[in-house]
Amino acid sequence: MVSIITVNYHQNSMTIDLLRSIRAYAGPDVEVIVVDNGSTEDYGDLFRAEYSNLIYIRSEKNLGFAGGNNLGIKQAKGDYLLFLNNDTEITAGFIFSMRGEIERHADIGLLSPLILYFDDKRKIQYAGYTPINYFTGRNKGLGVMEDDQGQYDHTTNETGYCHGAAMMCRKTDLDRVGLMEEHFFLYYEELDWCEKFKRAGLKMAFTGKAKIYHKESMSVGKVSPLKTYFLMRNRWLFIRRNAPLLARFFFSCYYLLIPTPVAIIRYLAKGRIDLAKAALKGVMWNITHATKSNDLGIKLPTT
Repeated sequence: MVSIITVNYHQNSMTIDLLRSIRAYAGPDVEVIVVDNGSTEDYGDLFRAEYSNLIYIRSEKNLGFAGGNNLGIKQAKGDYLLFLNNDTEITAGFIFSMRGEIERHADIGLLSPLILYFDDKRKIQYAGYTPINYFTGRNKGLGVMEDDQGQYDHTTNETGYCHGAAMMCRKTDLDRVGLMEEHFFLYYEELDWCEKFKRAGLKMAFTGKAKIYHKESMSVGKVSPLKTYFLMRNRWLFIRRNAPLLARFFFSCYYLLIPTPVAIIRYLAKGRIDLAKAALKGVMWNITHATKSNDLGIKLPTT
């Protein structure tokens, strides 16, 4: 059985669209879990009207992407766990293809499909990632904005990282690797989780044999102080948790001397004092929470 886990945060209509696509294409041998993050009301009946056997978990506190998924994991009974953003919609044969590929490759720890933009279903958002350069904290997406002409349809290969919008793993591997790290809250948590799977000797993989549509905008997303804060904070936190000592030292110097001032100056030039403050706050969090790492894990208090 496959347990499908999705997290809803004030996007009921998108979650309903996902549930409808699951009902249409997933088949009978699935368990569907919706974690309602920070909900002020119980929407269980609303979601069950679209998927009757739904497991609905309501969290009155917004636990973020990792915390919400971790709640779902604790309830999941499937042999395979499939994590889907609630702003995605699956396609015919999606579950069968994802499960088939992970069954055929015992060394795959996490598997992501070809991700296409919902608004232009020919445009590719994700066909894999390059590894992150620990000295700069950067990597590249593969296939981004290419037209889908079937060039990945028969491809399953190792990749740098899986994509948080759609990932599948075995329950047995997850039990060994552990849950997502909740202190990331937003951004980089799935990349950090990929690193945990890698340290357990498992590979990250991409397959073009399964496709999913993502409603994320193809244009640059709207900026906000919250988004800016977590992106600036978690880029450094990711490196602190996962990079070797020399790379951590180099990145810290580089990040403080180049990307941080450049970002702040750019925001100030645009009159976005709020974003400049958020960027500085995200960087300062890592300085004020300079706890030493323990076995590549950092135990830090929440923000």
